[in-house]
Amino acid sequence: MINGRVVLQRFPAGGPRGSWPAEEFARLRRLEGQAAEVVMDLATDAFLVIVREVAVQPVA
Repeated sequence: MINGRVVLQRFPAGGPRGSWPAEEFARLRRLEGQAAEVVMDLATDAFLVIVREVAVQPVA
């Protein structure tokens, strides 16, 4: 988990297709009901497919 985000998959930014594999992977996760999105991790030069962790509110 990175800053409240769960990384589902990493894709190298230097690949010949750029961010397309990451975008395709995220689209498939969204079809499954996950709120997946693609972000760029400059430190590792990779596209990350992430979901933001949702805080669960306790039931009173």
